[in-house]
Amino acid sequence: MKRICVFCGSSSGNKPEYAAAAREMGRALAERKIGLVYGGGGVGLMGTVADACLAAGGEVIGVIPRGLATKELAHAGLTDLRVVETMHDRKALMAELADAFIALPGGFGTFEEFFEVLTWSQLGIHRKPCAFLNVAGYFDPLVTLFDHSVTEGFVYAEHRKLILYAAETKVLLDNIATWRAPNVKRWISNENGK
Repeated sequence: MKRICVFCGSSSGNKPEYAAAAREMGRALAERKIGLVYGGGGVGLMGTVADACLAAGGEVIGVIPRGLATKELAHAGLTDLRVVETMHDRKALMAELADAFIALPGGFGTFEEFFEVLTWSQLGIHRKPCAFLNVAGYFDPLVTLFDHSVTEGFVYAEHRKLILYAAETKVLLDNIATWRAPNVKRWISNENGK
């Protein structure tokens, strides 16, 4: 595994555990010689995970839309900062650069980015691990919703297995390293829909 994309908040949230987990994730990626791909910001958990990875000697690639970069939200000290035109371009490039995806606590943007790559996995567009770091139970309501979606017949049980989650960084990274994509019905056979 060369790089992992981390989706997380541009805010630090209300609990100190969130920033502590972002720092731990950044350090752990660097220690495992896994590069960090993320949204390119220097604020909130985004800045925290990037700073921790850089401080531990890791590679950090930020991908940020021009409109956000020009508002001085871009992190100035990254290994590589890629400025793209749109949010769609941002997500596509982050997905291309990463071998796995992790969501840390965050808001609507974090949810949207994670759900897009998860949907791509469900559709067979990629076969990369998609995971949550469930810091202080932050994602418990979402995990309950996933299970409810299966019970109600909107998500296949085999697709539910596409999502990894753990409360500890080491456990999550170990699970990602040994994860094998479940054998699920593929909706799309390749990127061209054939």
